[in-house]
Amino acid sequence: MSNNQPIYLTAEGLDKIKEELSYLVNTRRHEVAMMIAEAKAEGDISENAGYDEAKTVQGFLEGRIRELENIVKNAVVIQESEQPADEVAIGRTVTVREDGYPSHETYTIVGTAEADPKTGRISNHSPIGQALLGKRVGDRVSVASPGGEIVFEILKIE
Repeated sequence: MSNNQPIYLTAEGLDKIKEELSYLVNTRRHEVAMMIAEAKAEGDISENAGYDEAKTVQGFLEGRIRELENIVKNAVVIQESEQPADEVAIGRTVTVREDGYPSHETYTIVGTAEADPKTGRISNHSPIGQALLGKRVGDRVSVASPGGEIVFEILKIE
């Protein structure tokens, strides 16, 4: 993620990020330091698989900590949108139906850091998220996909 771009989050999402960051800094970092110390105590570190593994874990941990710190630093909490209530915006939940299918899908438009398509939380930068932003109930939107164009009708906005 860019170091100075705004990162849109719900208040709940920001709390989760801060909680993870606190755990990694205050608990996990200490655990990894202990792993490294134990591996060093085993002797020669030049041929010590435990030491190598602990250092690799430490590298991933520090990378994740930097990523979370950047998210917190650049977080913009999604407030009640200034857009009309009947218009799709970040933070809103949208129910759509794909052409040719009787069932509907429900998506909540969130920032990239909170996106989780498996749970219906899609990024405002995703193709579907971008296509839905600014639209209203009854509008039809097209989304390019690897399998061809998909057309959705917006059924409800919350």
